[in-house]
Amino acid sequence: MDYDDFDEQPAVWGVVSPREGGSDLGLVRETLKKEQVIKEILVSQEALRAMMSKVQTVQKDIDKLASGNETLQMYIDNLTVQMAKRR
Repeated sequence: MDYDDFDEQPAVWGVVSPREGGSDLGLVRETLKKEQVIKEILVSQEALRAMMSKVQTVQKDIDKLASGNETLQMYIDNLTVQMAKRR
């Protein structure tokens, strides 16, 4: 048997080092980065939803207070008119 034409290359068993298979490692890193960004976006969206809910609650409170202020202002105006008529 003649082995002269046989190119000896070490067999790769197990994990390929990053230097030998760089393209796959880059793809994995890119995928992990994308997953991290997606997680951050989802967390940010949830925080924005919570803030929007708080803003809506505060806006409702402001509307109630504004309505109450209008009612009080009408009451004060009516009292002022009545007091002016009595003089």
